[in-house]
Amino acid sequence: MASDISKDEALERMRHSTAHVLAQAVTELFPGTKLGIGPAIENGFYYDFESEHKFTPEDLPVIEAKMKEIVKARHPFVRSEHDKGEAAKFFLDRGEKYKVELIGALPDEKMSYYENGGFIDLCRGPHVADTGRLKHFRLTRIAGAYWRGDEKRPMLQRVYGLAFNTKDELDAYLKQQEEAAKRDHRKIGKEMDLFSFHDDVGAGLVHWHPKGALMRVLIEDFWRSEHLKAGYDFLFTPHIGRAQLWETSGHLGFYKENMYSPMDIDGMDYYAKPMNCPFHIQVYKTHKRSYRELPLRWAELGTVYRYEKAGVLHGLMRVRGFTQDDAHIFCTPEQIEEEIVRTLKFNLHILRAFGFNDIAAYLATMPEGAVGEPARWAQATASLKKALEAENIPYSVDEGGGAFYGPKIDLKIKDAIAREWQLGTIQFDFNMSERFELSYVGSDGHEHRPYMVHRALLGSLERFYGILVEHYAGWFPLWLTPVQVKVLTLTEGQNAYGQEIRQKLVDAGIRAELDDRNEKIGLKIRETQLKKVPYMLILGANEAANGTVTVRVKSGKNIPDLKIEAVIAALLGEVKSRTAENAYS
Repeated sequence: MASDISKDEALERMRHSTAHVLAQAVTELFPGTKLGIGPAIENGFYYDFESEHKFTPEDLPVIEAKMKEIVKARHPFVRSEHDKGEAAKFFLDRGEKYKVELIGALPDEKMSYYENGGFIDLCRGPHVADTGRLKHFRLTRIAGAYWRGDEKRPMLQRVYGLAFNTKDELDAYLKQQEEAAKRDHRKIGKEMDLFSFHDDVGAGLVHWHPKGALMRVLIEDFWRSEHLKAGYDFLFTPHIGRAQLWETSGHLGFYKENMYSPMDIDGMDYYAKPMNCPFHIQVYKTHKRSYRELPLRWAELGTVYRYEKAGVLHGLMRVRGFTQDDAHIFCTPEQIEEEIVRTLKFNLHILRAFGFNDIAAYLATMPEGAVGEPARWAQATASLKKALEAENIPYSVDEGGGAFYGPKIDLKIKDAIAREWQLGTIQFDFNMSERFELSYVGSDGHEHRPYMVHRALLGSLERFYGILVEHYAGWFPLWLTPVQVKVLTLTEGQNAYGQEIRQKLVDAGIRAELDDRNEKIGLKIRETQLKKVPYMLILGANEAANGTVTVRVKSGKNIPDLKIEAVIAALLGEVKSRTAENAYS
């Protein structure tokens, strides 16, 4: 690779070149296949095809073998340039209708091709020198993809692949993906009976089952108690609002494609809310505000509804109805720096309480065409930087990457298998306060525009729950576990003692169930293990006679002859600490 390109550029160039080799292999194996597009993506590449052949997973090793032949041949990637009309005729003569459409949509008068081993593709490039440099790749899956993302256009077949610079990097990623499959929240959610989706209701709409709902309540209760300690007040706002509200907020102008069709109520259009902020603003405007009232910190677990295409829905991670852990802060310019530091500290505290300690930040700054006074942008950005530096959080700066209405901090965590997830956001908004003409009376007796900050800690409860499931692989910290203890009897002779032990646990505030069925103890243990209950109390004749219990932990280790009072004390200590470490290990 040339030394004047960055590591990221070199990696993208390699992955895009591998996509060309994939397309060459497919067209050689399945003549008549038409080409769509084949870009580099995170961790790899894909290519879209129209083919009479219906690709199956069994085709992937065959295509991969052909790709390796092409790599071994070390075909050079050769660029050539052509007039737009000549290019359109060239691809039309080859029956490549999708390439012809792409050419027509491009403003350039000159088009470039890349040829490798007789395969020619429309492409701006650049590419690696030759196919021999592409060694560490793996085809992974097949999916459907509408041409140009339009559900009214033809459905093409998309082949995905991975590509890395070294075999070790590829192997490490494949191992991570294998572990991710084991942790898939949809699989674990079904095994643990936590949640479900139903076609009769609609895609992307979550149904919380008793144990999943209980865990959600535990998350919400903690969220609320910590907000009260942090000086927040709570709001509850409607699920729908008149079109006029969304016109004023700008959502109908900028966000309409993500909103559902309006409902006619009393001859007026109402929309399901995609966001909570316009409702919080309405509460702010109920009376004239004084600087003495500020800051106002208002939080809401507000359920919103956003249209997502069917192809991107993914369990709890991408849904159509979800609950944002939303908050808005209204303050004076003099208060903003302290509020941002306070907000960041609070955000980090909440994330760490759930066991996420590997946290990084991304600071997005003023883009072109931004609204709001430059002095406000400068102050807001400086306050965000100062807060990050005060908390010693590593961060990257995305110059010009802020929204048009304000700079922001995005907080990202790494889970147990080193995947990065964006959760918290601290977002300035110079747009809403202008659109809704918000004001407060300052100490000088004049009206001033307040600063408005959007703030989310977990993002959405649904997505955060899915992340928790995968991070812990269903083995949640004890304070979050739906069933903390399962009492198992060896024979019917211990059933009365089992009921006594369970009641003592429940009276102490521990979530416990009793399995006193007339079944073998091995079966009871296996079923409890599948439900990922962290502690089992095994009760046999000796335990009943001695007034003790045998504690069995998830590793399979048994700890005999324990008094229930000591077990309760240990478990309550584990709950209070919110640790992921077991009291008995």
